[in-house]
Amino acid sequence: MRTAVTGLPTPHPLIEQLPAVYLEQDFLRRFLAALDDVLAPVLLSIDNLPAHLDPRSAPEDFLDWLAQWVAVDTRTDHPVAQRRATVRGAVERHSRRGTRRGLAEAVFLETGIEPDIVESGGTAWSTTPHTQFPGGPRPWVTVRVRAAQPYQVDRVRLEELIRTEIPAHVGFDLEVL
Repeated sequence: MRTAVTGLPTPHPLIEQLPAVYLEQDFLRRFLAALDDVLAPVLLSIDNLPAHLDPRSAPEDFLDWLAQWVAVDTRTDHPVAQRRATVRGAVERHSRRGTRRGLAEAVFLETGIEPDIVESGGTAWSTTPHTQFPGGPRPWVTVRVRAAQPYQVDRVRLEELIRTEIPAHVGFDLEVL
């Protein structure tokens, strides 16, 4: 978060708020200058609050804080542009969480690779009674990631991501090809 920044000018110096009779007081001038040094980051943050709350323009140290607001995990080893995109689209992605499309988007954001996802389930509509159910009896998802350099894919991180994106009762396989 924001702290004291050396040499940061205050947008509203306190000494200028006083009546002229106090302007010649050396102690008061030094005391208010010290308060200005402490308050400058606060006042500038408040003045720029809309920019701080927008993931496209938020300072990097606010970005992780915003990520917590929208319940996403941003990795500090990812480029800032990728972290901003993760935070910016989080709320919309939450509406697709637990779906095939939501899982594909999450894997793509993590790896930059479009995954191939195969599900065991399915739906069907029939006017004939006793029609066979589509899909398999066991809920399962297979995620295939075709990477040019498979050793660069963080398999453990990807498995954690898949576990958080699919419903709790659904098992999964991860294949990095």
